[in-house]
Amino acid sequence: MTSTKVKGKKRGHDVFIYTLSTCGWCKRAKQFLSDSDVEYEYIDVDKCTPEERRAAIQRLREKKAPIGFPVIIIDGERIISGFKPEEIKEALGL
Repeated sequence: MTSTKVKGKKRGHDVFIYTLSTCGWCKRAKQFLSDSDVEYEYIDVDKCTPEERRAAIQRLREKKAPIGFPVIIIDGERIISGFKPEEIKEALGL
């Protein structure tokens, strides 16, 4: 499964987002992180092969994350389901 890395100056956290390419909230979450100059990686689950999609869903289940998009995982532990700017800011110290 290939993720896309978006460079940013603020690197204090490991940020990974599971998204759908057609999801407006997912686009807003990515834009918010880019506008905040936060480095992050993402994967558009709907663009994955069926095997990759199953693996992504399994990873979310293992982390006990809701299967809805976007799902933002910060430092491998903090899970934010949906686009919640204030919660993202707090988690990243922005």
